Amino acid sequence: MVRIACIVNPAGRDGTVLKRWPKIQEQINEEGLDCEVHWTEHTGHAAEIAFGLREREDLDLIVAVGGDGTMNEVASGIRGSPMKLGIIPMGSGNDYARAHGIPLKNTRDAVAILKSGVDRRVGAMRIDGAPAPALPHYPSPEPTEWDGESEEDCMVRRWAFLESDGGTTSDVSRRKTLGQGKHIRGIMKYTYLGIKSIFGWKKQDGWLKVGENTLGRTDMSGLYTTIMTETFAGGYRIAPGMCVTNDSMSIILATNLSKSQMLRIMGPLKKGTHVGKWGISLNPGTRLELRNIDENDRPTNVPHNPPMWVQVDGEPCLMTPAIIQYVPDQLTVRGANTIPNQ
Repeated sequence: MVRIACIVNPAGRDGTVLKRWPKIQEQINEEGLDCEVHWTEHTGHAAEIAFGLREREDLDLIVAVGGDGTMNEVASGIRGSPMKLGIIPMGSGNDYARAHGIPLKNTRDAVAILKSGVDRRVGAMRIDGAPAPALPHYPSPEPTEWDGESEEDCMVRRWAFLESDGGTTSDVSRRKTLGQGKHIRGIMKYTYLGIKSIFGWKKQDGWLKVGENTLGRTDMSGLYTTIMTETFAGGYRIAPGMCVTNDSMSIILATNLSKSQMLRIMGPLKKGTHVGKWGISLNPGTRLELRNIDENDRPTNVPHNPPMWVQVDGEPCLMTPAIIQYVPDQLTVRGANTIPNQ
């Protein structure tokens, strides 16, 4: 018998998880899984629970029940351990589940994968950044035992398994956390919030370094994305061809764009046909660094004002300065027999 611990976010998908849990529990029982349930009560609680369970020898895997944010917390808690991650996708985006071939609209099939799926070892992205200010019901991040110490004193460390970005897309995450677009589902939520972010965007320059290549002063109007999967924001094909088992992250740079260009690129982003338009690039890489810039075009650790958010798997918890580094061999995930782009 497969023994699992489900970490359930009752607020997932705007409260839908709580309503649907009895049916999911029934499907787990029908599959013959031995299941214990842990309910999250606040931001960061899923990581705390997962960290406390990671050495349990009587468990086969720990299952995140919620969206990409819940997945991130559970994965962060077990990262670096032999424990395996399972996912029952119940969020707005569910892009990490999509990357592992897990059905997004059929929980019965997702539950079946917990029993008979394929285990894959994957890398992750280590993000060191300045802590973003707190929002109502969303605290400013602090160092944790499972995330580790950051490279620089002004930063805190978080890990991303899906993607991290800055620019208009991270502003979208901040708006989502504030509850904007609450009653819109799936990719349409991100499209609506994206349009709001573009119209509200104010030009900001940053100091950018990709790998060993210093780009220096860069107009950050648009976005940068570092990603481990093909899609983000509920299905936007930001990194066409990317597979979650690749041995690097994909780096997408879409900078120095006008508001008109930002609006016009949303359609190609959905289809994955944006690369090459207006200088937009997509390349494998292992490190990206973004900082504020002073009057002498030198990098500084003073955060942007207004803040330039840096989001981690959909959570806008950080801001510049930020360092994103790919690290291999961090997590085992149970997914479908076949996965996108493998």
